[in-house]
Amino acid sequence: MTYAQKIANIFQMTDTVWERHTNPWSFWTRYLSLPLLVLASWSRLWLGWGAFIPITLVLFWIWINPRLFPKPESTQNWASKGVLGERVWLNQKQIPIPSHHQPMLTFTNTVNGVGFAIALWGLITLTLWPTLLGLSWTILAKTWFLDRMVWLFEDMKDHPQYRDWLY
Repeated sequence: MTYAQKIANIFQMTDTVWERHTNPWSFWTRYLSLPLLVLASWSRLWLGWGAFIPITLVLFWIWINPRLFPKPESTQNWASKGVLGERVWLNQKQIPIPSHHQPMLTFTNTVNGVGFAIALWGLITLTLWPTLLGLSWTILAKTWFLDRMVWLFEDMKDHPQYRDWLY
């Protein structure tokens, strides 16, 4: 099981939850999660241990977000295809993905990880510039990764298991 699959299991991403997460409202509001988590973590400056309250609220938001919105009327949009591509990517052990996608997905995930590490260092040391730099890298890398997920889904959308996901 890959790291990403473990995360999906922790978040209990059932087929129904994935369907609801393809709603563009779910997709776009998840973009708020990392900046809110950074802000909640930074709040330890003025809240002390009380910062665990906003941190917990943001983590709850991350968990509930894919469940909060209804199944979309259509998945014929960039955001929905990004989510569908993530499902395809997570399922690559059962249904292999085209090999030309792997190097770029590895690259974008590596950049994402480096950005997250820089942001984490900034949060631990309460230094603004690495926090903002790392946050920017992470968001840009995640956006690039999701764009690649759209491309991956476009390449895989005719597979019998994925064909009905696009409506």
